[in-house]
Amino acid sequence: MNRNNSDGFETLSWTGAGDGFLTLLDQTRLPNEVTFVNCDSVEDVWQAIKRLAVRGAPAIGIAAAYGVVLGARDEKMLGSGDSPKTAEQGCRAALAACDHLATSRPTAVNLFWALDRMRGVIATVGEEPSAGRVAERLLAEAVAIHEADRAQCAAIGRYGADLLETLGPTMGIVTHCNTGMLATGGDGTALAVLFALNERGMQPHVYADETRPLLQGARLTAWELMERGVHVTLICDSMAAPLLRDGKAQAVIVGADRITARGDTANKIGTYGLAVQAKHHGVPFYVAAPTTTFDLSITSGDEIPIEQRAPEEITEAFGRRTAPEGVEVDNPAFDVTPAELITAIITERGVIEPVSEEAVRAMVDPESTQS
Repeated sequence: MNRNNSDGFETLSWTGAGDGFLTLLDQTRLPNEVTFVNCDSVEDVWQAIKRLAVRGAPAIGIAAAYGVVLGARDEKMLGSGDSPKTAEQGCRAALAACDHLATSRPTAVNLFWALDRMRGVIATVGEEPSAGRVAERLLAEAVAIHEADRAQCAAIGRYGADLLETLGPTMGIVTHCNTGMLATGGDGTALAVLFALNERGMQPHVYADETRPLLQGARLTAWELMERGVHVTLICDSMAAPLLRDGKAQAVIVGADRITARGDTANKIGTYGLAVQAKHHGVPFYVAAPTTTFDLSITSGDEIPIEQRAPEEITEAFGRRTAPEGVEVDNPAFDVTPAELITAIITERGVIEPVSEEAVRAMVDPESTQS
């Protein structure tokens, strides 16, 4: 089984050169099975993202980047039975792959950021002699995106641990959904902070929300924390409020799928309610995310597109019906936490505290704030 440099399972990896393939850890099978799937077409990657075999904003972006490499040689992207052979055909197929992959999931901005990076490469490779060479250039960019995310995760972990270690040698921390190795190319975002604290001997006690509707906290976060030797207690989402009230947790830390210019943050459904509870009980609420998760083109969280998932994920998740036939279902994948409920945002460049549009822009795009 592949492991990364932090002794965690590789969420995704590329095998071979430009004619290789993408391997994904199928997260829909965890924690009962550790199963890998190989993707050798754009459609394979699109389906993996859509069905949550790969998920987490950074990991989606990385997977999509590798998907564009596959696109450069995918005849289906040309709308014919001919495989791309010339550089022009490879570029045309790769651009079609970008467009298709962009339709997989709408909320996580890392997907679109990564695809824009790949489009930038496509715009410069027209002089290459073949589609194969185009794929090799695209692969180099995808690997760079992957490696950069690994480094960003490590930096987020360090900055976050510096911030949270002031809570004392033992601390209770609530987290929501999954933000670890499974969601990124490295150690994660919010979970990277917890791993770093544990490595410093701080012994955090993590309370992991099960996270409805697909139980990503129960299936994935609890599994990851146990794999890394972090003390974890699994709780249902509705238990977080009394836990905060009773003083069992001194902080809340979550990840993000998109953050606006003023700091409004989209994350898995249930995050907003958790932030309200933390505010009421005087518990700091932290968001951990790389700067690639910020979307400075929008200011308000109202502008973030919210993905709607299939009703069956609630009514008959994991193959067993748990609700009446025909019941009406509202199943958004995300909600938005306004900036005023967020104590600080931890990035790979440092900590944004307090959270404001001025502070966000200064951290994410410092050149735009210079006079």
